Amino acid sequence: MNLAIVGVTGMVGRVILNILEERNIYINKLYPVASNKSIGKKIFFRKKKYKILSIEEVISLKPDIAIFSAGAEISKKWAIKFTNRGTILIDNSSAWRMDKYKKLIVPEINGNIIKKKDKIIANPNCSTIQLVMVLHPLHKKYKIKRIVISTYQSVTGSGKKGLDQLINEENFLNFKINRNAIPHCDIFDFSGYSKEELKLINETKKIFNDKNIRITATSVRIPVVGGHSESVNLTFKNDFEINDLRKILSKKNGLILMDNIKNNIYPMPILCEGNDNVFVGRIRRDMSKTKSINMWIVSDNLRKGSATNAVQILEYLIHNNFV
Repeated sequence: MNLAIVGVTGMVGRVILNILEERNIYINKLYPVASNKSIGKKIFFRKKKYKILSIEEVISLKPDIAIFSAGAEISKKWAIKFTNRGTILIDNSSAWRMDKYKKLIVPEINGNIIKKKDKIIANPNCSTIQLVMVLHPLHKKYKIKRIVISTYQSVTGSGKKGLDQLINEENFLNFKINRNAIPHCDIFDFSGYSKEELKLINETKKIFNDKNIRITATSVRIPVVGGHSESVNLTFKNDFEINDLRKILSKKNGLILMDNIKNNIYPMPILCEGNDNVFVGRIRRDMSKTKSINMWIVSDNLRKGSATNAVQILEYLIHNNFV
C-alpha cells in the first residue's frame, strides 16, 4: 500500500503518523504532503527520514490511499483529482461530511456500509465521534427521541493557534482563553448556532440514519490542551434501568465506563489525553423529565476524535481488501 498524508505537519497529521506506527500498519511507500513552506523539509517515520512533497507531485505518484487533514478548501480542490487517479481518499475535513453521496464513518458503528466503489470517505467531526460512540448502542435498544448537548472543547480543537494562545496568551481567538470559557467554536451562521454545533446536530442524524431525532447543542472552548468533554441529556422512547445502560456501555468496544461517584471516578480530559477510547460516566436519571438521563462524555479530540478514527477507516479498507 502506498499512502499519502496531506497535512502531515499539522497537529492531526503528526498524530496519524504516531498511530500508524503504534498499530504497525504495513506501508510500502509513504508520501508526506504539507504546505509550500514545508516542502523539502524532512520528517521521521519508523526511524526513517522522509522528504515532504508538494500535493502536485504526489498526485502524479497515484497513491493507493490518501488521508487528508489540511482543511475543507484543500479537500474540495484536490479530492476529486486524486480519486480520478484511482486513489481512495479518507477526509478529515468538513468538505464531504454532509454530501449525500459520501459515507460518514465511525468504523465501530457503520463501517459495514463502506463499499469498494466508495472513493471519498468522510471522517466525522471530533465532538460527533465521541458522542455517537456512546449513544449508538443505547439508541439501538431504547430509541433516542431527543438529545441536548453542551460541549467543553480543548484548545487543540482550534488547531495550533489555539494551543499557542493558551501557552502564550496572545489573542488569536479574539478573547483570552486562560481562566476563561468562550461559547464560540467555529463561525456562527444566520441561525445563531456555530458550525461546530450544527455539525453535532447534522452529522449525528446522518451516522444514525435517523432524521427524526431532535438535537440541540452549545459548544464552548475551555483552557484544556487535549480532550473534549460533553454534557449530554437524552430522552428515549422506551424506559430503561440505569444499570442496564451501564452494562450496555461497559460491553461496547472502544468505550470505557468510568462511573463511580462514591470514589470520585468519572471521565476528565487529564485522564483521557493520549488514549484512543471514549470515556463515559456521571450517568443518572433526569429528575425533571421521564425516560431521560444525563451523562458526561470525554475523549481525546486528536486521537479517536480525528486521527485514530481515520486510521481505523484505513484498517477497515485493508482488512476488506478494498486496497
